[in-house]
Amino acid sequence: MFRFHASVVAALAASISYSNDSTSDVATWPQWRGPNRDGLVAGPKWPDSFKPNRLTPKWRVPFGPSYSGPIVSAELVFTTETKNQETEVVYALDRKDGKQRWMAEWKGALSVPFFAKSNGDWIRATPAYDGERLYVAGMRDLLVCLDAKTGKELWRVDFVEKFKTPLPAFGFVCSPLVTQDGVYVQAGASVFKLDKKTGGVLWQSLKDDGGMNGSAFSSPVLAELSGKMQLLVQSRQKLAGLDPSNGAVLWSQVVPSFRGMNILTPIVFGGDGVFTSSYQNKSWLYRVKPGDMSVSEAWSNAAQGYMSTPVVVDGHAYLHLGNKRFTCINLKTGERTWTSNRTFGGYCSMVAQGNRILALDQRGILLLLAANPKQFELLDSQEVSKSETWAHLAVVGDELFIRDLKGLAAFRWSEKPMN
Repeated sequence: MFRFHASVVAALAASISYSNDSTSDVATWPQWRGPNRDGLVAGPKWPDSFKPNRLTPKWRVPFGPSYSGPIVSAELVFTTETKNQETEVVYALDRKDGKQRWMAEWKGALSVPFFAKSNGDWIRATPAYDGERLYVAGMRDLLVCLDAKTGKELWRVDFVEKFKTPLPAFGFVCSPLVTQDGVYVQAGASVFKLDKKTGGVLWQSLKDDGGMNGSAFSSPVLAELSGKMQLLVQSRQKLAGLDPSNGAVLWSQVVPSFRGMNILTPIVFGGDGVFTSSYQNKSWLYRVKPGDMSVSEAWSNAAQGYMSTPVVVDGHAYLHLGNKRFTCINLKTGERTWTSNRTFGGYCSMVAQGNRILALDQRGILLLLAANPKQFELLDSQEVSKSETWAHLAVVGDELFIRDLKGLAAFRWSEKPMN
């Protein structure tokens, strides 16, 4: 199973500490897919079921619609909403009781193409938190940096205005990646690294005309691949590895897709492999050769991913498919070891701990799956929302934070029944 290079872990750990906070050892969820951006969760051992009374509600606060996953600091929970189809709002809530600490807002909304209308016109990207600042992507290709304690706006970059690029048809979808030395985004028909304190452009890469590559759906990840630290990005047409220091393209590979729906965050495996899957196409593992960074296809299979980035446990990718089923893929061989007979929701955000997987089904149902490469095992399920749950699940210690289309809820769970 792939793990982050030690230098990346150190950088992320340094960037997510909660400044001037005596409870900085409290578990947090600072970005898309968790502390290491891989969907893997540490902390107390997960239970084998939700019953009896092992998953209990703490609080719930109503909000307007959003796809942004909740961000959790030692004291606060951050969420977004699109209000009245014209304003984007960010809220900071007290982690203990859900009471509002601050809010910030700006004018910004976008009407997506007709074939995506069923998925809504509201804010999409998950913010990123570095211990002091919150980085929020607005739909109209806008990145706003806020003081995480007060909500005061520190800077903003309007990519459409600054770089004269077309307004992206689906909005700003990429979830920002923040490290010690910068914030990375796929916006403005390019990939950018910005100074996280000022918003100044440090470099711009993979610049295009704003067409198929211009509205990236994927989110970048920083990892060591073939002995070299890289920023891995997936545009609407290709995978690429960039030098994090200057944006130089180290390698790239075209990824076939339907309407450019390359949505998954790239998954590194085996030191030199990158896994991805695209809607109405296939799944692939590409190998990047050390030294010259040449790319070759290691294997492909017919599994058609869609919007859900898989979790990887013991060399197997557990992937939610475009046909609403789950599948397990051996990343060494490309073999699909099983595919579930039954279907689920149109989207599932997934996190894993040991041999357990939590999957938040778009229908408002939380699934507990076994990470078993031999067969599909649904251990338990529980309804956690009456409205749809498109935002990514956050699991922090013994707490779960679930953003549905009508609010944000906090739950506690335990290996033992709770009173």
